[in-house]
Amino acid sequence: MSAVLPTLFVSHGSPMMALAPGAAGAALRGWGESLVAGAGLRAVVVLSPHWMEEVAAVGSHPSPPTWHDFGGFPPALYRLQYPAPGDPALAHEVLTRLRAAGLPTREDPLRPRDHGAWSPLRFLLPQARWPVVQLALPVAADPAAVYALGAALADLRHDGVLLMGSGSLTHSLTVFFEERAALDDPPAPQVTAFADWVAQRLQAGDLEALLDYRTRAPHAAHVHPTDEHLLPLYFALGAAGWPHGEVSVRPITREVQYRHLAMDSYAFG
Repeated sequence: MSAVLPTLFVSHGSPMMALAPGAAGAALRGWGESLVAGAGLRAVVVLSPHWMEEVAAVGSHPSPPTWHDFGGFPPALYRLQYPAPGDPALAHEVLTRLRAAGLPTREDPLRPRDHGAWSPLRFLLPQARWPVVQLALPVAADPAAVYALGAALADLRHDGVLLMGSGSLTHSLTVFFEERAALDDPPAPQVTAFADWVAQRLQAGDLEALLDYRTRAPHAAHVHPTDEHLLPLYFALGAAGWPHGEVSVRPITREVQYRHLAMDSYAFG
């Protein structure tokens, strides 16, 4: 019997994380080493905002190529690979569970692996030996819908599957590109205020407030002009069953890069 795995929300920030990870890279590597040292990691299912479809599509490619789905970065970034295998059998299990929960889905056997998945996994599981199945974010989904998506797959945690949402705790790219701040410049106050609010709501078990973050959180529209990069947090929360039962909230890292990208990552369960 495998141990019940925690779920994970990780901020992947800029594509440059893969080359210049800051403290977030070391924190993810350390957490991944602890995970691998424990019992029974079999595979990873990851939800990334860089794959959006009308429904929660599931990638079933047996060997997904590493997709460099960005432009204008240093050549070294385009040479990086993350050759972890896919897992068609697990993909079909995910499809079955989503359909059983009444959630629309479809199979995509051709989808490559985007940087929302492979960039943080290069630090979390650098060996690239565990299969990774990617899940698409439905374009019309709100926080409650993404929470339900995670909840539909929660039982996979009992079978050695790490359920991971990859996004960014803040994602104000317009200001990011306007300022071109350095990696370690002091964080913008709006970013700190929003990240602190999320941390406080998580520790308080306040699902109602988090689901309504758009109206309740400070500077929500500023740090998330669109919310697709925050929605993977709700996937991890739903998969963990938080805040019901005794689900722990463990910060892996809390860091702001380039003044505007909060790199906070959390483990739940």
